[in-house]
Amino acid sequence: MTALRGPLTSDQQKARERWQSAWNLPIFVAAVVPLFITSAKTKWVELAVGFGSWLVFAVDLVVQLRIDRAYLRRRNGKIDLGIVVLTFPYYLIPGIAGGSAILLLVRLARVVRLLLATSGLRRFAARLGKVAIVAAVVVLLASLGAYQAEHKTNTEFATAGDALWWGIVTLTTVGYGDIVPKTTAGRFCGIVIMFTGIAVLGVLAGSLASLFNLGPTSPAPPADEAAPAAPTAVLAELAMLQVQLRDVERRLGELGDRISARLAEDG
Repeated sequence: MTALRGPLTSDQQKARERWQSAWNLPIFVAAVVPLFITSAKTKWVELAVGFGSWLVFAVDLVVQLRIDRAYLRRRNGKIDLGIVVLTFPYYLIPGIAGGSAILLLVRLARVVRLLLATSGLRRFAARLGKVAIVAAVVVLLASLGAYQAEHKTNTEFATAGDALWWGIVTLTTVGYGDIVPKTTAGRFCGIVIMFTGIAVLGVLAGSLASLFNLGPTSPAPPADEAAPAAPTAVLAELAMLQVQLRDVERRLGELGDRISARLAEDG
């Protein structure tokens, strides 16, 4: 029993990484989409989405158990089992009504599980967290700078809150146009926020592509470039060259002896 609770083997680690790389997107959709499908007008859609999202987590639990038989003894396994049991669509059974408040909390727990149990999403959140801090600082400073430059002559920047609203809208590249800077300093602050927004979107797109394994795969190098010459082959070639050099040295010696003999006869 204790062996089952030990660390995963290299093969199990590779199998889990391959599975999570392929299943990150369905898990993400299954965790987030049900939070927005709550309208009573589309009850059948809500039921279908609820059952489909539960099925995604159930499949993930089964595959994790096939990879690691002790998965339910681990923290992530216990979280997954609790989510699968608590989010089972009991409301499909006649006479049983699902508690909307409890169901909402458990659906939020799915998002927590997504961050805790998936290493790729933890890296994704950490990377975006750093970018979000930088972007928040830039928006705050640039918005306050624009407010100082605009509020005396531009009625649209009546308060610091208006300037902050303008900064956030500019960062997200939405561009409502309800607040527009008119001074040179205010426009410069807007340019800084715009470039920051482009950088944030670039990091977001790259992180999502890496998370869901959507980036281009680098081609494998050719065999003649990938495999360096083995040390034994190099030693064999050096030995052959040494033999050839000795043969050349011997022939040169014989040639020198003949020349010396001929010179002695002529003398």
